[in-house]
Amino acid sequence: MNEIFEGRVAIIGLGYIGLPTAVALATRGVEVVGVDVNEATVKAVGNGEVPFIEPDLAVGVSGAVAMGSLTATTVTPEADAFIIAVPTPFLDNHEADMSYVRAAVEQIAPRLRGGEIIVLESTSPPGSTENVSRWLEELRPDLNPAHASEGLPDLHVAHCPERVLPGKIMIEMITNDRVVGGITQECARKAASIYRVFCLGEILLTDAASAEMSKLVENAYRDVNIAFANELSLISEDLNLDVWEVIKLANHHPRVNVLTPGPGVGGHCIAVDPWFIVGASPELTPLIRAARAINDSKPHHVADQLIVKTARFREPTVACLGLAYKPNIDDLRESPAVAIVDEIAAALPDLDIRVAEPFIHVLPAALSGHDNVQLQPATSAIADADIVLLLVDHDHFKSLSRSRLEGKVVYDTRGVWR
Repeated sequence: MNEIFEGRVAIIGLGYIGLPTAVALATRGVEVVGVDVNEATVKAVGNGEVPFIEPDLAVGVSGAVAMGSLTATTVTPEADAFIIAVPTPFLDNHEADMSYVRAAVEQIAPRLRGGEIIVLESTSPPGSTENVSRWLEELRPDLNPAHASEGLPDLHVAHCPERVLPGKIMIEMITNDRVVGGITQECARKAASIYRVFCLGEILLTDAASAEMSKLVENAYRDVNIAFANELSLISEDLNLDVWEVIKLANHHPRVNVLTPGPGVGGHCIAVDPWFIVGASPELTPLIRAARAINDSKPHHVADQLIVKTARFREPTVACLGLAYKPNIDDLRESPAVAIVDEIAAALPDLDIRVAEPFIHVLPAALSGHDNVQLQPATSAIADADIVLLLVDHDHFKSLSRSRLEGKVVYDTRGVWR
């Protein structure tokens, strides 16, 4: 029998995954308490507002708050289930920074009474969910978290990685299949009951480490394929070929589907997760490591090429279009576009750089320290520019009239204006 969860859920972390998950549960009648260390985020959610841009999320938040099924706080409450959705960035040596997860566990531990479900949604290296169980055992020796070799526990610890696309989160949250990996089979079964509340896709039960690895494999697969496309773009540039034409022709083969190249790889998943596999088996991951090197080097290549183009002018003005890591969102995490603008501004401090990003209102910290960078609407940035650098294929930029580009040097990293 497929059990469906009933009770209160506390979601630790109200970011791009935690808040949509809270809405998915709360709009289906589950009592949800969202917890975040950022007081501004808690205040916004408490007022029924969304602290970032994501289609369909705002109406969900306002509706859930109005229903009384979603509240927000900075203090972790007692609950029947806890979902940890905090960041897991990588450190300078590319190892996973699990300090946010550990802090979340430390907040949860004092609130436990026995019988709770604790789900780690944060993308993590294999073994992280087992570590959560061990940490709970250290913090609450009076309770018995599940371990792989044990039977019935007091706490049910599991991993359910998110697998949604920013810009379509509220759709994919419902329709995508979910992988739920438990420390034990019973833990997986208990955790799955939470996702059955809203998930229409298939819920696949497995062990925790396999669930952790499956998420990393999904993103490493994408990273390797993007690296192939990016390497093709470098080769085509060297041979004076149109890489998008080459890829279009190659993709007419029935078993070939080459992705499109770009200025690099960003975001909270593809640019980060492959390193967790490398860290787990450093001697056995030359392909994944090479893909990361190719994609990490692409922003430097774009910046170098742009700098070369400025030599044609005496005192050029450059319009850089886009800062987000992908189109039609405001997410700047690990964005290659930000890195490119930062590198150009540092290399040419006298260069006049106009940045257009329709989804933000102030420059990010990485760029605000450059005196030669200013944020402008796309139309005015292009009008004043000698060189136009397209970094993100926002619909807003695609809709601009080509006539605005006449007489300007155009460097299109996305193939929009071929």
